[in-house]
Parts: sequence; C-alpha cells; structure tokens
Amino acid sequence: MRIISDYQFVEDTDRGATAAIGNFDGVHLGHRSVIEMARAAAVDAPLGVVTFDPHPRAHFAPHSAPFRLMSSAARASRLAKVGVEKLYQLPFATALASLTPFEFADKVLHRGLGLRHVVVGADFCFGKGRAGTTADLVTFGAELGFGVTIAPLMAQAEQTVSSTAIRQALSDARPRDAAAMLGHWHRIEGPVIGGEQRGRELGYPTANMSIDGLHPPAFGVYAVLVDVLEGPHKGSYHGVASMGVRPMFGENRPNLESFIFDFKGDLYGTPLSVALVEHLRGEEKFDSLEALITQMDADSAAARAILAEL
Repeated sequence: MRIISDYQFVEDTDRGATAAIGNFDGVHLGHRSVIEMARAAAVDAPLGVVTFDPHPRAHFAPHSAPFRLMSSAARASRLAKVGVEKLYQLPFATALASLTPFEFADKVLHRGLGLRHVVVGADFCFGKGRAGTTADLVTFGAELGFGVTIAPLMAQAEQTVSSTAIRQALSDARPRDAAAMLGHWHRIEGPVIGGEQRGRELGYPTANMSIDGLHPPAFGVYAVLVDVLEGPHKGSYHGVASMGVRPMFGENRPNLESFIFDFKGDLYGTPLSVALVEHLRGEEKFDSLEALITQMDADSAAARAILAEL
C-alpha cells in the first residue's frame, strides 16, 4: 500500500483511484462497507482511502480528552489488510480546514488526487464549517467529472455501527461488543516501553505500552491476545493485561501492562499488538503484595480458560 500525504504533489500512477472518504478510526464494519462499495464502484481502478491526520476533531478541539481508537500507523496497517492500495492521508491543518466545500471537491479530490469515483457515508460533511453535504458532493462530482456513491449507515442489533458506539462499549468494559462492531478485536499497538520492573519482582514480568492519545478502555484486567510484530520472538501469544494507573503503587499515568503466558525474552522497544478479549475485573488496590499476587494468579487462570475457548 502506498501512502500519499500531499494532495498538491501526486504522481500520475497514484491518480485515477476509486476511494472511500472518512476518518476510519477503528476501521470498523461500517468503514469496511464503505470501502467495499468503493472497490465495487470501479473494479478496474486502484482502491483508495482518503483520510486525515490528525483527526479533524483534534485540530478543532486540541485540548479534548483522548478519543482515537487507534494510531495513524495502526489505521494504515489495518487498511492495508483489507486491500487498500492507495492511502491518501492528508495533513489536517488550517489550510485544508479553510477550503469551501467546492474548493475541497475541486482542489483536493478532482485536481489534486485525480479521483475517479468517491464513496462516503450518509452522514458525511466536508469543507469549511462542515457546510458541504452529500447532496453537494453529488452535484460537484457531476460538474467536475468524478462519480459519487452515498453509503447508508450500518446498523447492528438496532444500534448504528460507529466509532462513538465502539468507544462507549470499551468504556463500559464490553470489549466483545466492541469487537462485534469492529469486525476484529480492539487492539492497542505500539512499542514496549521501560517500566519499574515491579512485575518481574512479583513473578509476573510485563510488557508495558503507552496509551497516550488513545481512548482509554475501562480500567482493570483483561484476557488478551498478544502479537509480537517483529524480532526473534515474532508470533502470537495468550496473556493477561492490566489497563490503568496502578493504584497499588500510587502512579497515575494510564498504560497497558501485558503478562505473556509461557514467554521468556526481552521485548523492550519491540512493537506489539494487544487485543482486548474480555474484561475480567476492575482495577483494585490491595492490602498487601501477597494479596495482589494471589489475585494475579486467579486472573491468569481465568484468562487462560477464556482464551483456550477461542
């Protein structure tokens, strides 16, 4: 998959695509439906996605609480897995945000990216002040020479599949419900960072990962699937993980600490992908280290049993 990050300098070989447009945070089933409609719209054209980095919400409300389900790198990886060939990941800044709806259609989609056909969700808005509607896009496409398809919103169990609904499921400690809307497990991806090595002292060495900038799932302990993405230990493993602020030790910066079953090796700096499968319990503060270790033993046993059934 090629990543194109400037609509004003696009090579001829990256033009002429059929593309789905949106933020695609999570790359959930609704997003996948839009992408598949783009694929079907012109089967002889490269399949593309037009998205933005940072997310427009982060541009307009930079001090808002973290809300993204995945990093840009994780999103790109997921889009590549579903067959996207051209990722037009456009920097979202004042210049782009200031374009009128027609300017966005003309300068970005038509003259800039040279798109042949675009597919957007029924709730898509674009241009300065989000003034452009799907009806406007259809009109502009007819005038400028590119096709437009409007994809209906996807519903599941009487609920619209959306990034907002997935965030709520994760906040409510319902990772399986989130996975049903995503079409895959919700994953946290990134490198293993240095920690205090307290887990090692307790007999539970953990791989620590930052969740900075991401929507924080419910704190507590999870059964997890761990993919080591690079290096000599590359592969898939089962484990148990703690999401939260480690109240036992008075720390308050949330992160994810994963204990990988039956694993020995150094993972510092290695990129991991950790899938949240089931929330076992909330975050707790224990009266003693012995009580904490006893609970960790129980958590590990519970996680092993759950993951063995997958």
